[in-house]
Amino acid sequence: MFTPATFTPGGHLLQPLADDAWVFAFSGTQILWQGGDASPAIPTYADLQRAGIRGEWHYMGALAGHACAAMTLPDGVAPPPGFAASGLRALFFRIPETMLALAGRASQIVEWDRTHRYCGRCATPTHDKTGEYAKECPKCGLVAWPRVSPAMMALVTRGHEMLLARSRRFANTSMYSALAGFVEAGETLEDCVAREVREEVGLEVGELHYFGSQSWPFPHSLMLAFTAEYAGGDIRLDDDEIVEARWFAADALPQMPPSVSIARKLIDATAARLAAK
Repeated sequence: MFTPATFTPGGHLLQPLADDAWVFAFSGTQILWQGGDASPAIPTYADLQRAGIRGEWHYMGALAGHACAAMTLPDGVAPPPGFAASGLRALFFRIPETMLALAGRASQIVEWDRTHRYCGRCATPTHDKTGEYAKECPKCGLVAWPRVSPAMMALVTRGHEMLLARSRRFANTSMYSALAGFVEAGETLEDCVAREVREEVGLEVGELHYFGSQSWPFPHSLMLAFTAEYAGGDIRLDDDEIVEARWFAADALPQMPPSVSIARKLIDATAARLAAK
């Protein structure tokens, strides 16, 4: 998911939303949408008002001049007639990628809104800080912004081969992907790549090359993707994390993640680069 070039982020909007504003409304992790299964669509503020749907909203910005907002609904809200609700993954390839990216942004704002209602230091109810996405404690002054958890992704290369693995989370599928893991406190991205590769498959890596990043709202990750050159060792799996890991030639790849993910973009770009050598 990416931030569209035509999207202009904005802080809290003080005036009411326009009727034609797109509203990404979430009840827990379920996003509300309208239309049939074949053509789901993000509702407008007017659509929600007509259906009697109310919730706390946060202005996100504008897409090509069209206002966008995230809305927090109570948990377990049943969709009214003409609406449906599902996890965000269920909308992959069913709504435009631009809207999917904004839905991912909205889901992280809603997650922050739901999980920071009270101060983490003194338990006092918080309020929205004027002009930015932040919850402020009126008693002790603690400010909490939306959480972002950095995670690295590493595609290890050896000559014309790439190391791909099946994680235990997808043990019942035949999908392979690059290695990934969360950055620990006090750790650099380079340290994280070396540690995760060593822990998950027992290999050492040398030179790293940055590929790109992607916001991954499940629930609040920022994926930073690298290629890493093989520097030694034999594959030894971390059985708690990895089911299988193998070297694959660039022209003989297995089932891979969907194209919406940075993992697939990283694998495709690296395969093309290695094949051209």
